[in-house]
Amino acid sequence: MSDGYRVPFTDAETEFTEKRSRFITNLWRVETEAEARARIEEIRKKHYDARHHCWCYLLREGGVVRYSDDGEPQGTAGQPMLNVFQRQEIVNVCCVVTRYFGGVLLGAGGLTRAYGRGARDGLEAAGAAWVSLWTLWDVPCPYPLLERVKLEIAAQGGVLRDADYGAEVTLHAAFTGSGAETFAARLTELSAGKLAMVPAGEEYLPGPRESL
Repeated sequence: MSDGYRVPFTDAETEFTEKRSRFITNLWRVETEAEARARIEEIRKKHYDARHHCWCYLLREGGVVRYSDDGEPQGTAGQPMLNVFQRQEIVNVCCVVTRYFGGVLLGAGGLTRAYGRGARDGLEAAGAAWVSLWTLWDVPCPYPLLERVKLEIAAQGGVLRDADYGAEVTLHAAFTGSGAETFAARLTELSAGKLAMVPAGEEYLPGPRESL
């Protein structure tokens, strides 16, 4: 499966307490450094009274990898967080773990485990999706066949993106692999040869949620 990459399925926020220190994780799917930096800044403002905002982000475009310990001992925060995403081969992700210090020192080992856990918890909550190249199609459909055609798109692993409603409906669908060919044959059968879908390009799109 070289033709694709993994990203977070959704944004997530998680929290746990370790020796009275609160660790709050925020995780997002991002496409650019500007977007990642804006997310980090957003958390700094939201939790302005926290002691540390440790972060990392990995972008597929240009292979960008950045992280920060934000005042924690070097190597105890940003790098352990980063390792979580590298091990799972997740890209286009930005993660911030905010720490409200609880008055008890955790030591280097304790910090490394806590920040690693923060990133892991966030990623487990977000899930992952495999992004691959999908073909896009316009599917003409008379109203009486609409529900049946929608079911067939789903049955062949396709996704209905949206629709235009006029004298008849044009469904905008996306398929991976051989799903489009199988669906085209079913469309011909359903419409007794009257309907044919029209190619509308291709795009990298995330698939369904995978658990980690």
